[in-house]
Amino acid sequence: MKNAIILHGKPTEGEYYDPANPSESNSHWLPWLQKQLLMKDIAAATPEVPLAFDPQWELWCKEVERFELTPETLLVGHSCGGGFWVRYLSEHPDLRVGKVVLVAPWLDPDMDETGDFFKFTIDRQLVERTDGVVIFNAANDMGNVHKSVARLREEIDGLEYREFSKHGHFVYEIMGTEEFPELLTELVSSK
Repeated sequence: MKNAIILHGKPTEGEYYDPANPSESNSHWLPWLQKQLLMKDIAAATPEVPLAFDPQWELWCKEVERFELTPETLLVGHSCGGGFWVRYLSEHPDLRVGKVVLVAPWLDPDMDETGDFFKFTIDRQLVERTDGVVIFNAANDMGNVHKSVARLREEIDGLEYREFSKHGHFVYEIMGTEEFPELLTELVSSK
């Protein structure tokens, strides 16, 4: 049975502890995407990483490893979650998964926010162990996301790339909607 793991990004500490904000796994387009996949009989999970504002590699791994990772598993990562999937796949060369979509992937290119979370070697061939890796990037996103995307496009063979003009960092405040039909289409389309 197909399943999906939809991984959120890194909030600020203020956002994380603000009672008026939903948890990261329940914000932006993540719940909408989860529901759409469930309606297509794809068991979709949106794990919530504890203390996500201060990424700790072991905590992120522990959270996602609660779920089954198979050749039919779809992986989605937003921002830091996208960067996480790149490292995770790079460090697990025996793992085979389905389609991977990295939405505004971020690798802390200035290495000033996440300690050693993104100190790893990217596996240039990681796409070969998937049903395709696609980057969703917006022309009006932040500069450090563009740096991360440029690095990924340079260092990983076989990536696909989709550019949007006005989606910013793919958050509700910029997109103005919780729906993300382009992402759903990408995930359920055949290779």
